[in-house]
Amino acid sequence: MSEPTVILSDSALQRALARIAHEIAERNDVSTEVVLAGVQRGGVYLAKRLADFLSGIWGHAVPVGSLDVGMHRDDLGQQAAPKIHPTVIPFDITGKTVVLVDDVLFSGRTTRAALDALNDFGRPKRIQLAVLIDRGHRELPIKADFVGKNVPTALSERINVHLQETDGEDVVYLEKASREEP
Repeated sequence: MSEPTVILSDSALQRALARIAHEIAERNDVSTEVVLAGVQRGGVYLAKRLADFLSGIWGHAVPVGSLDVGMHRDDLGQQAAPKIHPTVIPFDITGKTVVLVDDVLFSGRTTRAALDALNDFGRPKRIQLAVLIDRGHRELPIKADFVGKNVPTALSERINVHLQETDGEDVVYLEKASREEP
């Protein structure tokens, strides 16, 4: 990979999350019916941050859970064995609007696995998808309801989301594949 390019700085990432939170608030009239479920790992931290923004908008706490999708993936043979993280949904999702939060939307397979995993916890009224980055290249008919930034990429490129909670900084990088010299 070549030298990474910053596509979201710290301040741009904060603005994107604030905008997503406002869009969630505008789209959902009954704020007490909204719960957030972050996809392990990066989506969990983003869900917690969105909950903080939404609490400021709505004036009450917004429940946040974490969802591990490792055992629900349909592409396990194509990747290394999944690292299992705890799923913690400490509230009933039946009849609620669940906002599923992830850091990057790519093929759609993680989102499909998250939808399968949510079935173990009840039947929500509706599920909405919020992602920080949508990079395209869908393999499944999945579309995010709330997007921080659309970043068209080549298949050989990578998006790396660095968050304060895990990496000590808030920044999103695009890494281009390096060209091999003949």
